[in-house]
Amino acid sequence: MAKQPMLKFVTVDRDMPEKRDAEVRNKDFDEIYAEFATVKAEEQASRCSQCGVPYCQSHCPLHNNIPDWLRLTATGRLEEAYAVSQATNTFPEICGRICPQDRLCEGNCVIEQSGHGTVTIGSVEKYITDTAWDKGWVKPVVPNAERAESVGIIGAGPGGLAAADRLRRAGVQVTVYDRYDRGGGLLTYGIPGFKLEKDIVMRRMDQLEQGGVSFKLNCAVGVDLSFADIRAAHDAVIIATGVYKTRDLSGPGSDAEGIVRAIDYLTCSNRLSFGDKVAEFESGELNAEGKKVVVIGGGDTAMDCVRTAIRQGAESVKCLYRRDRANMPGSQRETQNAEEEGVIFEWLAAPKGFEGNPVSGVQVQRMRLGQPDASGRQSPEVIEGADYVEDADLVIKALGFEPEDLPTLWGEADLEVTRWGTVKAEFTTGATAMDGVYAVGDIVRGASLVVWAIKDGRDCADAIIDKLDAVATIAAE
Repeated sequence: MAKQPMLKFVTVDRDMPEKRDAEVRNKDFDEIYAEFATVKAEEQASRCSQCGVPYCQSHCPLHNNIPDWLRLTATGRLEEAYAVSQATNTFPEICGRICPQDRLCEGNCVIEQSGHGTVTIGSVEKYITDTAWDKGWVKPVVPNAERAESVGIIGAGPGGLAAADRLRRAGVQVTVYDRYDRGGGLLTYGIPGFKLEKDIVMRRMDQLEQGGVSFKLNCAVGVDLSFADIRAAHDAVIIATGVYKTRDLSGPGSDAEGIVRAIDYLTCSNRLSFGDKVAEFESGELNAEGKKVVVIGGGDTAMDCVRTAIRQGAESVKCLYRRDRANMPGSQRETQNAEEEGVIFEWLAAPKGFEGNPVSGVQVQRMRLGQPDASGRQSPEVIEGADYVEDADLVIKALGFEPEDLPTLWGEADLEVTRWGTVKAEFTTGATAMDGVYAVGDIVRGASLVVWAIKDGRDCADAIIDKLDAVATIAAE
């Protein structure tokens, strides 16, 4: 006969449910969520195997000391964990939210590779820094000593801001010039608020300003101020403009009303989140509500557009991409999120032309992937006779970004660019052929990740500090 389990008798306090409910009622949502977040962060951090070869760290562009701050988080030493995180990453709360961890640290976690599910590194990174802000551990930059040298930075995006932070910590005087009315670049106007809350970006802007960084906003270089004037005002200049020129569509009807650029659509949506009035939204031009929306492209910007359209109340949202899912350049996690929210993906589909003005449909060509080229990438080929029309009231072009023609816009023929239009600069230091002029981020790399721009900004700042030190040493001799 099977042995029966031993019964355990306990004394029950009949008032326990009422007491528990009263305790819960006395806590607001933030308190309850904070407790839950703490438990989950420590639980996830404790899953780190502390492996001998931390692939998570080696696959992070910033080489963040991920195992170290996971171990500190697992033992509740959050202030130390934040210090370790901040030491290599200027904006860990931003990277924790928007980095494609599935392609970087988390995708290379040894626990993930062994089939047990990755440590949620991004979520823990976000939690650490959010806690640091809540607890008052994040302070304005206070250099040990002020220096007389100054650096001008053109562009208040992640690369420029990372350089500004590093330079101010060394006591260098910093002025950031930006064409927009708010700093942050694409962090502010390109990435939707449901992925990156705008108060998070503005908080960092305030911290930098409190630390002595001077911002000159609504300042378009080449219009309001010349590049030559900026060079004359500073010991060094960093170009961190990013890339904003949209790759365009060709084909019949491509200039029809209702076909818009992704950057315009996302900027409009983000301005609304600040409480700005946007005429193009009020007129319906950049408003997806009640419309059949078609987004063309397969990168992260396309995912931002389709998910924004869903939130604006579109009747339907479809994404056309000329390759298949496996060859999509955007984050697979973002694609999955979009699908869960109701976006329909049309793989191996490319626009051929457009119908109506205002636009009423997209002429779509069915594609197939051909033989791999020398790099192993398969090029899409048209399947003849498989065309169809996709109904659309709003078409959003999300085909990627290219650099603007800075030498022409700024009247600086000596500013060397590559055949792709990016500024020619050393990847290690950001130095260009022009004396005292540096360049970082997307304007050097082409459209890339925020985390790479942060790395470039920090490395460039370090190179400038080294050069200023060398000049000061020679002058003192």
